[in-house]
Amino acid sequence: MIKASCYDTVKVHYIGRLANGTIFDRTPEERPLHFILGQDEVIPGFDAAIQGMFQGESKTVTIPCDQAYGPSKPELIETLQRSAIPGEVELIEGGQLEITQADGSLLRLMIRAVDAQQVTLDANHPLAGQDLTFEIELQQVVKRPPEQPTPKP
Repeated sequence: MIKASCYDTVKVHYIGRLANGTIFDRTPEERPLHFILGQDEVIPGFDAAIQGMFQGESKTVTIPCDQAYGPSKPELIETLQRSAIPGEVELIEGGQLEITQADGSLLRLMIRAVDAQQVTLDANHPLAGQDLTFEIELQQVVKRPPEQPTPKP
């Protein structure tokens, strides 16, 4: 049996659940997630959970928030006056707002609260502060060729 280790290419199917059982993500049946272990392509806890698994193996793991999207940082939550946001922008609690930063990059903010006077925006990742449970099935492991030099982390 083929065992997954650092720098191997893997294909996995997964279902991700929150602590209350709500599914927040899953791979489509026809399109497994494909990535290289140890290359920071997925959250650290997910990568670590797959290392050491055998091709064809399934397991369920709970990844603490510090190995997922990190803790929620209060400094990334800000309440603004509603008038600071253009009136044509639709603000729906639970929705997202995209802001173009000075360097041209996009910043996605979660809209946490809205009333006639104020808007509370959150720049944390939507899953920050949450432990995540994954049902993982390791479908394929492609070993890194021995002659290939080890990539630098």
